[in-house]
Amino acid sequence: MALVDRLSLVYNARGGVVGELAYAVGRRRGTAHCALCDVTHGRIRQKPAWRDLRRSLTVPLDAYHLNDRPPELAALGGGAAPLVAAHAGGETTLVLGPAELEPLGGDVAAFAAALVASLAELGLELPSQGRG
Repeated sequence: MALVDRLSLVYNARGGVVGELAYAVGRRRGTAHCALCDVTHGRIRQKPAWRDLRRSLTVPLDAYHLNDRPPELAALGGGAAPLVAAHAGGETTLVLGPAELEPLGGDVAAFAAALVASLAELGLELPSQGRG
């Protein structure tokens, strides 16, 4: 198993004040949706369970929006978002894409389980606390 150096999230939304406002309006109208936003955020701010999970991770976690994601993340999964990627040994690997995130229904515990299971299937693992 290869050890993950860091994780990246890409939300299916644009960042910045205009992007956030457009997403909020689109969400209310039913024209915008991000399954990863549902996992990490409640109506206004981050979910406490998400903050706890994030603190428990043994690697850095970077979060991006569609308009600020690095090229290697934009290329994953044909440019689809939302997604979770792992960086290990100089490689960037798609771990969870829209098809895997949508069924989670915003559940943080289900996200954590899906993340660990998908990493294992890909031959990747998070470092243990002692090694991270």
